Amino acid sequence: MTKAKAKTAHPDAKTTAKDKRKKFWIKHNLKQKSDKTTTPKKHQEKPVPPQEPQQISANWKSLQQVGRWCRLMHKGFQDFFCCNIFLTSPQILKSSQTEKTHHNGVITTKNPEKDFKNTSTNSATLSQKDCGRKGKEDLWFDDVDPDDIEETMGAEAAEIMRKKQGIHSRSKETDNALVKDKSFDGITKVVAIDCEMVGVGPAGEESILARVSLVNKFGKCIYDKYVKPTEKVTDYRTAVSGIRPEDIEDGEDIQTVQREVADILQGRIVVGHAIHNDLKILLLDHPKKKIRDTQKYKPFRRIAKSCRPSLKVLCKEVLNVKVQQGEHSSVQDAQATMRLYTLVRKQWEAEIKAGKKSKDSGEKKKRKPR
Repeated sequence: MTKAKAKTAHPDAKTTAKDKRKKFWIKHNLKQKSDKTTTPKKHQEKPVPPQEPQQISANWKSLQQVGRWCRLMHKGFQDFFCCNIFLTSPQILKSSQTEKTHHNGVITTKNPEKDFKNTSTNSATLSQKDCGRKGKEDLWFDDVDPDDIEETMGAEAAEIMRKKQGIHSRSKETDNALVKDKSFDGITKVVAIDCEMVGVGPAGEESILARVSLVNKFGKCIYDKYVKPTEKVTDYRTAVSGIRPEDIEDGEDIQTVQREVADILQGRIVVGHAIHNDLKILLLDHPKKKIRDTQKYKPFRRIAKSCRPSLKVLCKEVLNVKVQQGEHSSVQDAQATMRLYTLVRKQWEAEIKAGKKSKDSGEKKKRKPR
């Protein structure tokens, strides 16, 4: 008996998994063929925006209105921000609200969209006229922190805003924090130094001295002179140094400045931030035991979480004072370094004395008896 006869002879025999899979795929292929023949592909039409008013739904109308307002707002603010200045225009404030006027007993309303279009063009013409003026009405930031304005638009804009809000200027606050009022304004045993430099040579990569400033223990300026350049300046670095051509055009000779600064530093403790750069540009030397560098003081490094913290970071973290917001000032930087030193002077000097004692005791132990 063959296999086919055996299968027909036993119809109640159990079907195997192989037979089940075979039947499934036969049915599946037949179904796909029938779908292809019976249902032809339909051409998908691309969605088209409504052409007739009846086709426009409420959502579409509201979306169109929002888009129209966005375009108006964008155009209006482009004109409104001309020259990076906010102008006070009462017309713009009025245009945001619908106005009702009584004329011969008839109430009329104004459309804010039309008013906004007119006021945006008026504000553009006003801004062009007043773009070059400097005064109290140049800036109009009611609820903006002057410190944020200073970071984005500069110190001058922030000062105008502080005057408008009745806030004391940042420079005065900084001076009050760094300088002791009604104090001695002569030379003290401790002085702080800072220098500003300009660039010479190709692309201004090399530096020469442009300004030297010294302050006493109380932050009072005791020396501040501009230095006449010995080479052609190729980069004044005004954004950082604050130096301009007219500042150093009639400056002091470098030899005179070196001699005068050396006389002041002789025998005194000198405070500075990365002071090796200042002494190097002055071509001066000073005893290491008489130098106090705020960048190398370990407690300051721990506070700033940096091995070479900047003066700006130290003043913010230790003194809660903002310096070097725009152009640098060698006088202010020297005052900041002196204030940092005087804040920890007792601890700093005690650590130096303790280090000297331990060093001396170690040397005595090493000495051999005679």
